[in-house]
Amino acid sequence: MVDLSQYLPILMFLGVALVLSSAFVFLPMAVSRLTGTYKPSVEKLSEYECGFPAFEDSRAQFDVRFYLVAILFIIFDLEAAFLFPWAVSVFDLGWTAWISMMIFIGELALGLVYAWKKGALDWE
Repeated sequence: MVDLSQYLPILMFLGVALVLSSAFVFLPMAVSRLTGTYKPSVEKLSEYECGFPAFEDSRAQFDVRFYLVAILFIIFDLEAAFLFPWAVSVFDLGWTAWISMMIFIGELALGLVYAWKKGALDWE
């Protein structure tokens, strides 16, 4: 026979997480409705990010170059995230760590050259 009482702490944790996450989502909405701060007006519903109404539909497709630049940014951002901890401990890790990081940076540089040659970084 399986003892299901071992799962009780997990179920309690999930229950508390569900209650707290629901409270954090729905409680502010309920408080704003009850206190009267929710009063939509033309000014509150207007565009605020750029200061003027959008020219096109907000669901319009972007050019693929935006996504390519975003992907390249993420790749080199992750490189920096790997490079800083490595730089702190490179002397303790030895030559193997140094060589492996140089291979990693070389692969990234090769990818950057490839993207550059393909025109992914060209902007019109």
